[in-house]
Amino acid sequence: MASVSPAPPPSSTAETRAKGGFAEHQALLLQAVDRVNSVYLGKPELVRLAFICLLAEGHLLLEDVPGTGKTLLAQALARVVGGTFHRIQFTPDLLPSDLLGTSVLIEGTGEFVFKPGPIFAQFILADEINRASPRTQSSLLEAMADRQVSVDGKTHPLGRTFCVLATQNPTEFEGTYPLPESQLDRFLVRLHMGYPDREAERAILEGHRTGEPVEGLEPVLSTEILATLQAETRAVRFDKAMADYLLDAVEATRRHPEVRVGASTRAALALYRAAQASAFLENRKFVIPDDIKRLAGPVLAHRLLLRHAHGPEHGMQAEALLARMMEKVPVPV
Repeated sequence: MASVSPAPPPSSTAETRAKGGFAEHQALLLQAVDRVNSVYLGKPELVRLAFICLLAEGHLLLEDVPGTGKTLLAQALARVVGGTFHRIQFTPDLLPSDLLGTSVLIEGTGEFVFKPGPIFAQFILADEINRASPRTQSSLLEAMADRQVSVDGKTHPLGRTFCVLATQNPTEFEGTYPLPESQLDRFLVRLHMGYPDREAERAILEGHRTGEPVEGLEPVLSTEILATLQAETRAVRFDKAMADYLLDAVEATRRHPEVRVGASTRAALALYRAAQASAFLENRKFVIPDDIKRLAGPVLAHRLLLRHAHGPEHGMQAEALLARMMEKVPVPV
């Protein structure tokens, strides 16, 4: 009689399924990255950082002069993930109630009913966020920090995958209001777009002859899959040596003579989450020093206050200073 192989124990079966699901999610994630790269040309590192922000459950700030693809990248990200998406044009006359919603009196009943504003979506594109007044900007603080809004004493949840994709023009442009430090601190990553190289710009010209390529993007992920990817990202191993390396980098920003206000504990946590996302995106289940080193600029620069830099040059100088700092922080073996 032929022998029958024993069935694997339940724990092994569960582990096999988990590995299969992990690989499937990784494949979908990489497919989503490729699709965004197919419409946002010549900037694969920016696309990579944008997906790191999504995996780390953060909010993304895209900054540069008009016409450099800020809105295009935000739209492409929202399209490949799927879910609800609202684009909100920020203007000086935009009020908090225009964004969050308001309570409306129902005629004949004497009751007030809350009418949600456009912020109630999985993804919102806050286009030209620094053209809105400080009052309207501040109305986003609770939503970005706690994924909820409070109106008339009642709290309304926004959902776990709620994400703000914001664009802003340089602060020297007419009609802009600089984002306060508390608002900047809510963004996990800030990206300077820059101009594409000549070959990429030629491809952009050819690709737009018959329409907008981003309009043809189909969802690859879903908000449910994104939530699963985010949970798997949090499970990426972060050894004590890596945590000490991260904390050494954060401490360096607080002791540097050119820095007036260094990175906060929230900034350290943001870098922690981003490093996990970087490892996950590269199909690793553990963080390495390069994850931390490469992300120090995009995650920490906009949270620092330098002593001798102001205005539009502040961000670039902060990133350059962080790069020099990271070269001096001892790398764990």
